[in-house]
Amino acid sequence: MIDAELIIIGAGPAGMAAATTAANEGATVLLFDEQPQAGGQIYRNVKNQSNRLDNKNYFGKDYLSGKKHVDALEHENIKIEYGATVWRIEDGRHVVWSKNGISKISSAKHILLATGAQERPVPFPGWTLPGVMTAGAAQILMKTSGLLPRDAILAGSGPLLYLIAVQMIDAGAPPKALVETQTFKKTLSAAKHLPNALFAANTLFKGLGFLRKIKEAKIKVAKIKRYTACSGFRAEESVDGSIEFSFDYRNVNHKIKTPLLLTHQGIVPSTHLSRASGISHRWNETQKAFQPITDLWGQSETPTIHVAGDGASIGGAETAQAAGRLTALNIVHHLGHLNKDERDKKAKADRSLFNRALSIRPLLDNLYAPLPEFLSPPNETIVCRCEEVTASEIRQSIAEGAAGHRQVKTSLRNGMGPCQGRMCDLTVRGILIDSGINPDAPRARTPIKPIKLGEIANLKIPPE
Repeated sequence: MIDAELIIIGAGPAGMAAATTAANEGATVLLFDEQPQAGGQIYRNVKNQSNRLDNKNYFGKDYLSGKKHVDALEHENIKIEYGATVWRIEDGRHVVWSKNGISKISSAKHILLATGAQERPVPFPGWTLPGVMTAGAAQILMKTSGLLPRDAILAGSGPLLYLIAVQMIDAGAPPKALVETQTFKKTLSAAKHLPNALFAANTLFKGLGFLRKIKEAKIKVAKIKRYTACSGFRAEESVDGSIEFSFDYRNVNHKIKTPLLLTHQGIVPSTHLSRASGISHRWNETQKAFQPITDLWGQSETPTIHVAGDGASIGGAETAQAAGRLTALNIVHHLGHLNKDERDKKAKADRSLFNRALSIRPLLDNLYAPLPEFLSPPNETIVCRCEEVTASEIRQSIAEGAAGHRQVKTSLRNGMGPCQGRMCDLTVRGILIDSGINPDAPRARTPIKPIKLGEIANLKIPPE
């Protein structure tokens, strides 16, 4: 029983591009997304924002351009299930998903995982306190609810940190400080990748524009304090309920009070679903994260499973869209809608765009590499937020003989909470590596999201 020729999981830039490409080539598409609208994190809530009449959009033209991609999904060959949580993939053809408390199974000849990225955990003493959250989470609140992070501190590194700082400035809620971790040494080391990055000159100049705007705001408007090459993050709760954030800058410890501390250390592929599907992954040493093993068309070792976008490798929205189109062309070729020559001809422009857009990644990955103190944090740091497991307990477990994720998880329950390890897997790996152990990618078990037993009990298995 086939519900569509292609099932796509994730309606972000890659998923939307793949859906419209496949549909335009005659394939039937079933698209799943957990949110009430398409767009992913990049274009979250863009349809509502673009209809605003108060001209208070502070997310930029690139963000508003997402509306055309959302509108393109209104195609007779595309069926969309919003508010749907995919929690299992079986045999590379069956997708188990939940909506409104009811789980169902849908089938397709091919499955495309376009699950996007997640923010890298930024563990340090105090990161679990109320008032400490990721910069990306604050951006979600800005896009969906119009809530502005006032008097906030932005701490960490990465292009997203600058983008959110600029959005806060344009919204009239500039950060009171930028506390950045990248160093002059990293800048010099990354400089060798600059010539290659010039192939993505538009992206490079856009980033320089962010820095220029922050500098102008620092001087003319908001008196933003900016610190670079910082380390030794620590947060404590003050008696007045605010956060006292301390860090080392130029060998001096600084303390700043803030109602909101926003942290960021880059993004990593969201691989929970791909790891649960059984396909192989490899460790990307530069990006310090696992990523699925695929060919140039996004096809995994399981021929019916493809992966595209930031869920395959971090590249940004433009790269993800090109990857989505390329992957869709390969899938419709396998479905018989295009022959090989037609596929290759139609893919030529996107292949060039994909390679050009990706050329800036070595520069960014080296310039904004996470500090060792976040990969393997101090002993008192809570690593697993769900089970409140500390770095000290993980190190003790390793000292007592645990030789990998599974053994640490068995002894301490880290990764067994509601987030299923999304917030601690990478940190546990960092501590293992720091202890001389190089573990493989931990297999994610289904259901990868919390599901009620009643849903599983009432799940109807469709006939083959």
